[in-house]
Amino acid sequence: MYRDRVDAGRRLARAIRDAGVVGPDEDVVVLGIPRGGVPVAKEVAEALGAPLDVLVAHKLGAPGNPEFAIGAVAEDGTVLVDEDLVRRFGIPDDYVRDEAERQLAEVRRRASAYRRGRPPVPIEGKTVVVVDDGIATGATFEAALRLLRSRGAGKIVAAVPVGPPDSVARLEGVADAVVVPLQPTRFYAVGAWYEDFGQTPDEEVVAALAT
Repeated sequence: MYRDRVDAGRRLARAIRDAGVVGPDEDVVVLGIPRGGVPVAKEVAEALGAPLDVLVAHKLGAPGNPEFAIGAVAEDGTVLVDEDLVRRFGIPDDYVRDEAERQLAEVRRRASAYRRGRPPVPIEGKTVVVVDDGIATGATFEAALRLLRSRGAGKIVAAVPVGPPDSVARLEGVADAVVVPLQPTRFYAVGAWYEDFGQTPDEEVVAALAT
């Protein structure tokens, strides 16, 4: 169990160092997935001496089932679509385009609110450590990692405090390295592994990025 997201971030930072997946001479950027991943990422960034930014992306939901991801969109307009799923379910191109435009508007709104006018930290060619407070299925996290790859990240490290083994294996097919210290076989939910798993307010995300 973790006490809270700060405790999880500190323990995750130690696990990253112990795993040796980030070298001392690498140019590193830490990206937190809002909102809950940002307090965790802040601790990791401080431990690695790396700049902190947010990875603001959103999944593209399937028709009639918005929780089922058929892709994702990033704030720079990069769109990732799982073409196999689109073909399998016969999802029209018009739907995918409209869904991407709708989610892009929301992603850009959130990114602007979090950064308060600051430009994104460049990631091209850098080692990018992507942090969330945990994963369940890993689908949305996987989509975010694929987006980073398409945007030119040099090396991608996926780091989360807790996730089930099958979801961790899913990330290993996308990231160059995966660090997940706690991998319970009886998972239940991310919040079950925290004593305090309260909501992270937008103000906390803004404050973390401003430091």
